Amino acid sequence: MVRVLATGTFDLLHPGHLLYLSKARALGDELFVIVARDSMIKHKPKPIVPEKQRLTMVQALRMVDAAMLGSETDMFLPIREIKPDIIALGKNQFFNEKELEAKLVARGIEAKVMRVQAFEQGELCSSAAIIRKVLERNGKSN
Repeated sequence: MVRVLATGTFDLLHPGHLLYLSKARALGDELFVIVARDSMIKHKPKPIVPEKQRLTMVQALRMVDAAMLGSETDMFLPIREIKPDIIALGKNQFFNEKELEAKLVARGIEAKVMRVQAFEQGELCSSAAIIRKVLERNGKSN
């Protein structure tokens, strides 16, 4: 049984999220998802949707076997619990595959890191694009 792990913020679920998760699921037999905690998101603006609601939305997706919130202190703690065979990164996630693999090995976690190359094209296939569209419709710019 090959266990795949996907991670992300999953703010304002959109087709890009669905494509990433379905491609990640296709890499193995079961898909676990870690939803980022608000407190741990430092590389982009904080999510609009609260973390527990984002988790509920991800848990409801049929391609997801299990989902949980990430740790508020160490991103590797839930990875150690899940024990994935593969960690699937999205095409636009900021992680460097080799650096992540080295950090995993240093922590005794044996998981192959793979980048999902598929990317959903379209006007509203990112949370940022959805936010921009809402602001435009309401006569505001960001």
